[in-house]
Amino acid sequence: MQQAVLEQDCAGRDLRVSSTTGSGKTVALGLVFAEDLMKIADGGPSAPPVDPPGPPAADPLVDPPGGRAGPGPRALVITPTRELANQVRDELDWLYRDVRGLEVQAVTGGTSVMQERRNLARDPMVLVGTPGRLVDHMGSGALCLHRLRHVILDEADQMLDLGFRDELDTIVAALPESRSAHLVSATFPRQVARLADSFQRDALRVEGSTPGEANPDIEHIVHVVHADQRYGAIVNTLLLCPEARCLLFVRRRRDASEVAEMLASDGFAALPLSGELPQAQRTRTLNAFRNGTIAVLVATDVAARGIDVPDVPLVIHGDLPEDGECLTHRSGRTGRAGRSGRSILLSPPGAVRRVQWLLESAKVEAKWGPVPTPHQIRRAAARELRRELHERLDSQSPPPAQLEYAQRLLEQRDAAQVVATLLEQAQPRLSREPFDVTPLRARFDERREERRDERQARKPQRKPPAGRRPPKPKPKPKPPPKRGQRGPRPVAGRA
Repeated sequence: MQQAVLEQDCAGRDLRVSSTTGSGKTVALGLVFAEDLMKIADGGPSAPPVDPPGPPAADPLVDPPGGRAGPGPRALVITPTRELANQVRDELDWLYRDVRGLEVQAVTGGTSVMQERRNLARDPMVLVGTPGRLVDHMGSGALCLHRLRHVILDEADQMLDLGFRDELDTIVAALPESRSAHLVSATFPRQVARLADSFQRDALRVEGSTPGEANPDIEHIVHVVHADQRYGAIVNTLLLCPEARCLLFVRRRRDASEVAEMLASDGFAALPLSGELPQAQRTRTLNAFRNGTIAVLVATDVAARGIDVPDVPLVIHGDLPEDGECLTHRSGRTGRAGRSGRSILLSPPGAVRRVQWLLESAKVEAKWGPVPTPHQIRRAAARELRRELHERLDSQSPPPAQLEYAQRLLEQRDAAQVVATLLEQAQPRLSREPFDVTPLRARFDERREERRDERQARKPQRKPPAGRRPPKPKPKPKPPPKRGQRGPRPVAGRA
């Protein structure tokens, strides 16, 4: 994505950037206006600022000690969620860390308003924020947009889904005329295009991939399970890859708490993530997921939009997504930055057609198969143990004391028995015993066979009449003559 932005002539143009999630769209836009911001930071030429008429007087509740709010940012990035705002701030801060005088700040809900006003008074050149908090700071006078040169709407489709259209209209109305406007979206539905047309001029379309195109690094798998066996399917899937980080999607906040509590009681390191959690707790939960303290994060769609962890090899859809766009965003949490991943959908038996519609809407192909069985899980654990054993034998040598004891042990005991006992002790212990999840396809086949047998038993047995010979089989039609050969002569009297 970044290469596509740099190769095209994007200077001075409004951009509509669309690509698969995890392709580096945010840093790509940071590269677009980096040159302009560095000139401003170095004191070079810039657009003449337009002072707003009648600047407000200092307010002790609005302005920090030492003066009123700064003249305003030069670049504004609007995101739908707090987590995504913090993630974008960190990415841009990493991108501009060697540029003196170029500061990046974020304003989001759930944080201290007074601290954010102090940060705004430091006149950050780049500001990242959520729509609601940006409108609050604009209304209080702590944020002025009259010097703005670049504005970015990140994840525009999600902002409209969350009902931020009024806040976006308020922000767009306060933007100066001489500025560039960029829009970033993984999908481009009709309402997003209408929003882009309202504040962009002669926009240039930049595509890292075709909008809605499936990520080839993600493998999609569908398991058809009954509702009362859904939790067992989740557990078996996690047991098959015990060391992998997993993001488990549910529809309701209550489900996130309940499922996370059940997984934790079964020995999995799991925590919930939903919009009802305080900001401090959400931050701690996300940090624990990033650094590997917890392996399973049970999240709702809105709360998980800001998650950007490169190494998440597994995504499980405990509840089906609402539409194909939601499936794209959920699955995009894995397979990021060129890594491979798996997206597993758990479908009730009555929702198979809906799942097929979701896959077609998201333009992905999926494999349909049964849930991992206990035998498969134990065999995979044994195979992983043997792989690690061979790696250690090839790369490491045990201490001399261990070798000496091993020699004495082999002299006293049978070598095969010693190795087998050690392998049994080294066998990894599962968090809990796997569930016996009955494959619904096999269950349906059994019912179909039973119904067919019952119909055959009810049918009267018909016997052919005595003395009547079975009808002769019809002669096979003769093949047409080959090219160059003459067919049979026509019968006289026929046309």
